[in-house]
Order: sequence, then structure tokens, then C-alpha cells
Amino acid sequence: MKLITEIMEEKALPIVDKIYNDGFIQGLIRADLSEKAVEHYLKADALYLENFSDIYAILLAKSNDKVEKNFFLGQINFVLNEEIAAHKNLADYIGREYQEIIKGGEWYPSADHYIKHMYYNAFAFGMAEALSAMAPCPWIYKMVARKILANHNLAEDHPLKFWVEFYADGLVDEVLTEYYKIINREAEFMSGEGKQRLIKNFLESCEHERRFFNMAYTQERWELEV
Repeated sequence: MKLITEIMEEKALPIVDKIYNDGFIQGLIRADLSEKAVEHYLKADALYLENFSDIYAILLAKSNDKVEKNFFLGQINFVLNEEIAAHKNLADYIGREYQEIIKGGEWYPSADHYIKHMYYNAFAFGMAEALSAMAPCPWIYKMVARKILANHNLAEDHPLKFWVEFYADGLVDEVLTEYYKIINREAEFMSGEGKQRLIKNFLESCEHERRFFNMAYTQERWELEV
């Protein structure tokens, strides 16, 4: 019998191709992604990652396992202090100072909807539900980055090669292994309805990932502003 996480990934595979073929990733591959798209992405993603780390803190408090707590602590550090390297690569690509870009960070519609999807599952349910909503973040980036490397021999001086290799790295596999360990463990004690919720969470977040990239590419904004 397949693990619930295997089912989740299989069902989500088609959206990996869609994200790969969308404008943001194709522009990244060609190194002609617009400055406005990159700026929009960084403003939104900086806020997103801060809140992603806050959700890890919620899960840390929910866990009774010391190993899991240390994992969540490590991920908080990674998200806040290490993933910034990929962001700075994008900032360097457009010749801008990273901190100057993100000080004007905003919650655009797609990013706002995405993070609330995660918060809802973290507060309303257990760790498995929260992690099933969070897992597409590392999973989509890993899959797209590896697809880029499989299909393109990026030149050493490609300005965004670091970004691609950062997310294609095996470290993402280690993170997902820990996610999936918890999800599969908890799923064993769930009803059919509970398992379907895990799958639904994962698939919805994969769609949110696509919308996030497209949000940046089109510079999506709220139609009505305060």
C-alpha cells in the first residue's frame, strides 16, 4: 500500500510542469526575468518566510518529541538565516540591495491566501495537517529546480544559477523526509476523511505555489486599497 505522502506527490506532479512552463521560471531560466517581477517576489516572500518560521514555532509547541522540536528549531534558523542566500542572489541579479527591497514588503492577494491556508491548518488541526499544507513549499522548489538542471546546462556565469542549485540541493530531501515521517505516522491513525484532508491540503498548497510565482510575474495587487 502506498504511503499517503506518495499519493500526495503523485497527484501533484502535473502542477510541477505547469510552474516550470509559466513565465516566472522560464524568465529565470533565460535570465530575462523583469526587475519588477523579482522585486514583487522578494517583497512577498520575505514576509511569507517570516510567517513560515512562526508556523514552525506553533508546531514546536505542539510536539512532545525532543527530536521533532530540534528539527523545527533548525528549520526556523534555516528559513530566517540561510534561505536569505537565495533571495540575495535574486537581488544581485537586478542590481539592488536586498534589505532595501524587502523593507516595503506587502501581502499581495495570492501570498495572503497561501499563508492563511497554512495558519488555519496549524491552528485548527494537528501537525500532519499543518505539514501537509507546508510541504509543497520545499517540494515544489526542489522539483522545479531539479527539472531546470535536468533540461538546461546553465552556464557558470548564469546570474541565477545559485538560486537553482540552492533549491536543487539534497538538503531539501532531508527536510521533506522529516515532514513525511510525521505525516505518515499521524495518517496511520486517521479516518479516510482525515487522510483526504492531508491530500487536499498538499494539492491546494501546490496551487498556491503556482499562484505565488504568477503573482510576482504579473505584479498582482489588491484591486481595492485602504
